[in-house]
Amino acid sequence: MKPSRLREGDSVGIIAPAGPVERSELEPAIGLLESLGYRTVSSNRLYDRRGYLAGDDEVRLEALHVMFEKKEIKAILCARGGYGTLRILDRVDFELIRDHPKIIVGYSDITALLLSIYRHTGLVTFHGPVVREFPKNREQNLKAILELVRGETLPRLNMTNGNALREGKGTGILLGGNLSLMTSLIGTAFLPSLKGAIVFFEERDEPLYRIDRMLTHLRLSGVLNGIHGLVTGRFEACGNMDDINRLLLDAVMDQDIPVMTGLPVGHGRENITLPLGLKVSIDTDQMALSLTEPCVS
Repeated sequence: MKPSRLREGDSVGIIAPAGPVERSELEPAIGLLESLGYRTVSSNRLYDRRGYLAGDDEVRLEALHVMFEKKEIKAILCARGGYGTLRILDRVDFELIRDHPKIIVGYSDITALLLSIYRHTGLVTFHGPVVREFPKNREQNLKAILELVRGETLPRLNMTNGNALREGKGTGILLGGNLSLMTSLIGTAFLPSLKGAIVFFEERDEPLYRIDRMLTHLRLSGVLNGIHGLVTGRFEACGNMDDINRLLLDAVMDQDIPVMTGLPVGHGRENITLPLGLKVSIDTDQMALSLTEPCVS
């Protein structure tokens, strides 16, 4: 199920389903969105704080539901990551989301929300920058979001700065996100089946042994069995990339699938938006990931 495309002049909702955010962190990004011709609608208690959370669970959950209910809201943007989406997954009204499909964008901790929405509704969701990072990378990350959700481009992401750890070609539904969050969803009702998928990971500030533990957990759980390809984004401040690459190959040691690095997504300067739940192709000869169809209707 694809959401409707975003058009100039549309209203976009801003929520904080995970960690707290300061008004000063969002004001430049909100101003930027409005200068591009979009109306912004912030959730009623966007700047609430309860320790490491953006307010009580009920407050964050209600904000998500309200934005899906409001007819005038055409896209929902997450203010930041942090931690907190896992706490509300078992109370998300997926029937409401299925009845009011919309663009929803975020990454890092938001991975759990994006994957669970796809699992329970089939709605294509978007792994991309959070609102407070829109001015980052000379606004190029924001530009990439808008081109994608307006249906203007079918991106072909070049990974010439990466490596082909195992050569080949593959096609499948694109699923993935933050490695820690995907590992946390194992054994729950919120991780979609990865069988036949092109899977990608990104991570930040995790020591090598923890990367090893998470990838080993994914392998031992069997959730990587039958995937059609593995692609990695940024592993910021996670140690030597050669060591991480060896761990990635270990995780799919029994599968003859292409494995590539260099996807421009994650916690680094460049964080290009990707649609989760849409068919893509990868090719190590061209070092590219390509969308095969529009991600909005």
